[in-house]
Amino acid sequence: MSRQWSVLLSPNAHSTPVLRSALGYSGRLVETGLPRTDALFAPDRDRIAAAVRARLGIEPGRRVVLYAPTPRDDLAYDAGHHRLHLPLDLDLARRELADDHVLLVRGHPLVADRLPAHHAPFALDVSAHPDATELLLAADVLVTDYSSLAVDFANTGRPMLFLTPDLPHYRDTLRGFTLDFEARAPGPLLTDTGELIDALGDLTAIAAAGAEAYADFREAFCHRDDGGAAGRVADLMER
Repeated sequence: MSRQWSVLLSPNAHSTPVLRSALGYSGRLVETGLPRTDALFAPDRDRIAAAVRARLGIEPGRRVVLYAPTPRDDLAYDAGHHRLHLPLDLDLARRELADDHVLLVRGHPLVADRLPAHHAPFALDVSAHPDATELLLAADVLVTDYSSLAVDFANTGRPMLFLTPDLPHYRDTLRGFTLDFEARAPGPLLTDTGELIDALGDLTAIAAAGAEAYADFREAFCHRDDGGAAGRVADLMER
């Protein structure tokens, strides 16, 4: 298939050799950034964020936490339908955070399960929301484990927390990484819900402690994301 390609697009310098190796491609490759991140730089991004919050019924003044866990290949009904991997204790989180937080749970497109409705209004399943980038705009904090959404969200400069109780299994057995995840993660690696709750209560200190790692992460993975990626792709197609 790759022999039919004229050009391969790469989002950043880190991904370029990974894509070449994974796809067996030796032709022309251009680093353009990710077009989907252009919305994170749009002049109307604050308006969109407010509209998304209103559509979801989120009261003003609440901190919006977007939780986007990665699917697990060993937790699947079949090849195209995964189970929802949710190591977060929602009952504990609701008791500690519901007064001033809203948790948006975004399942991967391969995940068939949905969050039970009784967790609302504290926790809302937003897996069916048509545009994940709109949810990134609406979120004050991203909680994930190993999702590539962390790269997109880094463009906002907002804090990220990583709930990774199964890190050794994921790293050594399940999938592995194309980077030194533990060294490069732009936020603390947390092992349980209690640590996550504590982190949400001290985001200012966490941001200060991880500022250098966050900046390095953005330099490595977001250096071409500037709001003009779609334009660069369009220019390539017109040549």
